[in-house]
Amino acid sequence: MARPEKVRLGEILLRQGLLTEDQLRQSLEDQKRTGRRLGRVFIDAGFVTEESICEALARQLKLAFVDLRQVALKTELLAKLPESQARRFRAIVLEDLGTAWRVGMADPTDLVAYDELIRILRREIEVCVVTESQLLSAIDRGYGRTEEISGLAQELGAEIGDGGVSFAALGVSAAAEDAPVVKLLQSVFEEAKRVRASDIHIEPQEVGLHIRFRIDGVLYLQIRAEARIAAPLVLRLKLMSGLDISEKRLPQDGRFAVTVRNSQVDVRISTMPTQHGESVVMRLLDQSGGVATLDRIGMPPAMLERVRRVIQRPSGMVLVTGPTGSGKTTTLYAALAELNTPERKIITVEDPVEYRLPGLNQVQVHEKIDLTFGRVLRTALRQDPDVILVGEMRDQGTVETGLRAALTGHLVLSTLHTNDAVSTPMRLLDMGAPRYMVAMSLQMVIAQRLLRIVCDKCGEWHEPDPHEREWLRLELGDRVDDFRYRRGAGCDQCNRTGYVGRTGVYEVLEMTRPVVEAANHGEPQAFLTAARQEMGGETLRRSAVALVAAGRTTVAEAMHVSNQFED
Repeated sequence: MARPEKVRLGEILLRQGLLTEDQLRQSLEDQKRTGRRLGRVFIDAGFVTEESICEALARQLKLAFVDLRQVALKTELLAKLPESQARRFRAIVLEDLGTAWRVGMADPTDLVAYDELIRILRREIEVCVVTESQLLSAIDRGYGRTEEISGLAQELGAEIGDGGVSFAALGVSAAAEDAPVVKLLQSVFEEAKRVRASDIHIEPQEVGLHIRFRIDGVLYLQIRAEARIAAPLVLRLKLMSGLDISEKRLPQDGRFAVTVRNSQVDVRISTMPTQHGESVVMRLLDQSGGVATLDRIGMPPAMLERVRRVIQRPSGMVLVTGPTGSGKTTTLYAALAELNTPERKIITVEDPVEYRLPGLNQVQVHEKIDLTFGRVLRTALRQDPDVILVGEMRDQGTVETGLRAALTGHLVLSTLHTNDAVSTPMRLLDMGAPRYMVAMSLQMVIAQRLLRIVCDKCGEWHEPDPHEREWLRLELGDRVDDFRYRRGAGCDQCNRTGYVGRTGVYEVLEMTRPVVEAANHGEPQAFLTAARQEMGGETLRRSAVALVAAGRTTVAEAMHVSNQFED
């Protein structure tokens, strides 16, 4: 193939009618001021999409444009180009053409990269154009680290030998970055980020060590290693998080930050003594994506409008309910991000602080020194706040203080562990809160769950089985056959799970006048009737079925999640 020519991107887009002269002039001025690449300036300004730029380049250079989401990556081909070089030159090997390699490049006009690729691959290359975002995603998918992690684990085991654990093996000094334990942990974190894991579990067993990742709410075994490497791994993690390395009999909690692929990940760590050694669970909180907004959490527009109206009120309590891992904190912080203006003072009381949001006063609860939810909340009320977030309504004292704060002119946001929205006010009463305070203070209850989304790449049409059809009929009635249903077959993009990412399903109970009057009446059945009438059948199950009917999730996933709130 002939060596690509150097072209001027702005002129190509102008010539092909994708850009106006005013937009080009504005973008060139922006590029001169910020130093960003011109293509990125075009995209960020909304003038053109990334796909449009690549397709225009492909037409100009008479090259093929390839959608990497539709390409099955081959490990033996990827191995021809080291990952570091693939990222540096924004290139990936896609096909063996016999006398040449077919290579996808995000910038086919980069002549230096073109020459280097020929030198590294030792063969001619045929270039095709790919988008940079798809390329980086493909590199993340293709260059898996499972084999590398296993190799590093064996290396660490060989270094330890039979002589026990030494601090030299831990890489505790600043100069010990090449220590096997350090390289092993870095590879584990990088693999966890690649597969979008939310948690890493390090679990010593009787005959080995298991490292598992939780991906989209489900645990997957990633690595089996020798049991003897568990102790140095735990010790290294304790050092990183400032925990007591001499204490192995009691649970400990801590946190640290680690840099993974140029982004900072906050890690919450919990250790627990087990029969075969200390078990470690790490929750990964990637701060690079920022805090989600209410528009991005998957709430239907009509429901979102009601939620926005309520959180703009100057006082009252809004509760988000659901089991652990249902996205409650994400929803609360999405609301806080909308409320976070210079005119409002916002204080959060959490255990632990999960997201860091500029402009907020965030307090970490510390039970050992009596810095409890109730104590911090009472102090927070003397700090002249407008909005207070309480991580969880754990006990009667916290509930009463929160409700009283909502009565006295503060907006209070918090979470509670209940199955659905209707049962939440009754749960507050069971916790000892006065009936009048619940009726007067509580403004809205949002119940939620997370459902896994069918992978775009391998999603296929699926005929529900009789049991699934019967479940769908509870919501859809005779309209079950009016919809087509999907499931994922499993591919390299979704790590063979059939799912990529999760979205929320919601139900909302607003404490309108009829509901408040029923709550004050004292008759549970009357309250439940009024609450269900106010919700109008917009339940969690109906939200889940709506996602199934839209082809975004599977019937099996919706049924599994529905069992959590129908038991």
